[in-house]
Parts: sequence; C-alpha cells; structure tokens
Amino acid sequence: MGLFDDDFYSTKVSRRKSGKSKSTGGYADGKWAVRKSKRSLATWQISLISSVCSAVAAVLLFSLVTGQFAAERAQAPVVIDKVAASSADPYDRIIQAAAHIRPAVVSIINHKQDNKELNILDESALGSGVIYKKDDNKAFIITNNHVIEGAGKLEVVTVDGVTHKAELVGADKVSDIAVLSIDGKGIDRIAEIGDSSKLRLGETVIAIGNPLGLGDTLTSGIVSYTERTIPVSLNQDGVYDWEQEVIQTDAAINEGNSGGALVDLDGKVIGINTMKISDTGVEGLGFAIPSNHVVDTANELTSKGRIARSYLGVYSVDLNNPYVPLADDQRKELNLPSLVTDGVVVLDAVGPAKEAGLQLNDVITKFNDKPITSTLSLRKYLYDHTKIGDKLKITYYRNGEVKQTTVQLLEKPEE
Repeated sequence: MGLFDDDFYSTKVSRRKSGKSKSTGGYADGKWAVRKSKRSLATWQISLISSVCSAVAAVLLFSLVTGQFAAERAQAPVVIDKVAASSADPYDRIIQAAAHIRPAVVSIINHKQDNKELNILDESALGSGVIYKKDDNKAFIITNNHVIEGAGKLEVVTVDGVTHKAELVGADKVSDIAVLSIDGKGIDRIAEIGDSSKLRLGETVIAIGNPLGLGDTLTSGIVSYTERTIPVSLNQDGVYDWEQEVIQTDAAINEGNSGGALVDLDGKVIGINTMKISDTGVEGLGFAIPSNHVVDTANELTSKGRIARSYLGVYSVDLNNPYVPLADDQRKELNLPSLVTDGVVVLDAVGPAKEAGLQLNDVITKFNDKPITSTLSLRKYLYDHTKIGDKLKITYYRNGEVKQTTVQLLEKPEE
C-alpha cells in the first residue's frame, strides 16, 4: 500500500489471451493478414500520439501549477521570518537584548555633599543610568532625580570599568528624572529608546543596573501592568502630593537599580527603573517611568536645564486628608458651610497668589470652575492644564463666604 490507495491508482494492465490462427493461404488470407497489420500499426500510432499528448499536457499542467505557486510566493508578503522571529527562543532573545543594551547602562556614584571631604560612600549614594544621547563630544545620561539629590561629586562607571567625572545637566523632582553629562570619548553605544505606549500585558522585559553596588546586573520578568498610577510624596513627608504614572514589573529591582533601564526583547529601553514596594511579604512589585514620559523630560532638561511649569504660589494642606486630618478646632476656625467638604486650605500665599489677594485659611475649591479637591488635584491642574502667563480664575471660601479672584501664573522658580 503506497501513499495512494491501490484501488484508486494501479499500474497493472490486463492482457487478452491470443492464439495462433491457421493460415489458409490465398488472396483472402493475405488480405486479412495485411488488414490486421495495418490495424495494429494504426493502433500503435494512436497510442504513441496519445502518450505524447498526455506527456505534453502533464508538462504544461505541472508548469502551470508550479508557476502559479511560485508567483503566489513571490507576490505574498514574507511572513515566515516574522513568525520564526516571534516564536524564537525567548532566552536567546534575552541574551541578545542584554548584549545590545549593556554598554549603554552605567553605574552612578553620588558622593554626598556632607561626605565630600571625608570621601565617605554609603549605599544610598549608588544608582544607575542610561546613555541616551551623544552630542558635541559629550554623552548624556538619564537617571532618577533621587539618585543624584544632594550630590557633592558625581561619577559614572561604564560597563568596561572606566570611571568618568559627571556633571549635572538638569534635574526635576516632580518627574524624578535627571540628566548627567560625561566626556563622550570612548562612548560607542547609545541606548535605543522604545515606544512604551505599545507595551503589552505579560510582555517579557529585563532590568539592568547597579543594585547594591553590583554593577552590570541583569534580571528578567514580565510587564505586570502597563499604566499604573502610584501616589508619591515629593517632599518625603508622608503626605501624598503627586501621582506617578509607571510601568509595573515583577523583574527584581533593588536599591541601586534606580535610574537603570527596563528593556524589551528588542533591546530597546521602554522605561527607567525608579522604585519598588519593599515590605514584609511583598515580592515582585517594581516600577519604571515609561520611556515616552522620560524622553520629553530629558530633552527639556538637556536644552534648558530645568522643566518650566506654571506657578501659583500657595502652600497648602488638604481640607479632607485621611492621612493628616484637620483638628476639629481648625475646622471651626475656617467657618465653612456644611456643604463644603473638599478643598485646599491656604497656609501661606506668595508671588502670584499673594498679589491676587489670597491669604491664610482661604479654602480653594475651584480652578476655572473645575473642582479642586486636594493639593494633588491643584498641582495636576496647574502642571497639566495651564501654561506660564495664563490667567487662572480661582473660587475660594473666606470666613464662610464664597469669593473669586484671577491670578496670572508665572514660571515656577527653582527650589
């Protein structure tokens, strides 16, 4: 039994029995014999012609079919390579991605201002960074603001073990991004920045940096959440006054990883590792600032040295903050109507706010008729919805009476 069923295709040919006929001689016998020979010759010719025609037809049919397949293959998009690439061994892809990004990830040493003379180094002075740009014989490095905060002297150690003196180009506490510069000599690899908006849940990523001083360390994991919002305290006073949009990953991130790269399997930086939740019983909760947010901030810091934002000039506390609630006597002093439950209490007014007449114990409830319920919402409205020089209508309560004033916003001064 072959590939095809024998009943369907058989090479057996049936034969008829043939016997000898007696020759009777004479014309009649000779005529019959001649006719028989002619008939046999004609049959043979017909068979030959049929065989040739069948062969030609088979060749034409084969050429037509194979030619059509070849044309279809030529015209069809090449997807085999893509499928092969997407189904390649992920461990091999991790190795390739790591080899691609390693030369662009550096260790950062922050010699604290207080320890400058003694040259003392503590664990909090260690961090990571990513070389993202090279211009005018300088290489520019993205890191976190909290990595370089309070620095007396900054040093960068590249993957080949060479130590470079680093200069602070600019830093921004709100976004927690800072940019350093070093001499570009010998810097051959620049990190390729990916599109963080295209991240998918469950996508494999790697984190590379300088955890606990163990430079050039690689860990891997997945994208646990693509757009997580984490409350943060900018002043580290325990009061959440900002929200950071981050990528959540279960790749191991430890102290010193801050400022390092979160990388996809193409070797592209899709985030800057910035924080983790460290508590008893908590594992695999690390966060990175998305690359799309980082690059815009880094470019502005490189060109201007700072991030220009609108400035109102109020120091405030939330009217309804579950973490730092107002005392009953403080609430009574505000003399607010019972319907006012959310807002921002002014502790001090300077700059534009003072010029507009705001003062201690005023309770701000609206900006341009939009509700302001907390210091966080106040700051987000200023940073996200206004520009320097805009006029802002403020609704507030003073001694139980609702009032309005207009403020012209200025540029936020450097701290």
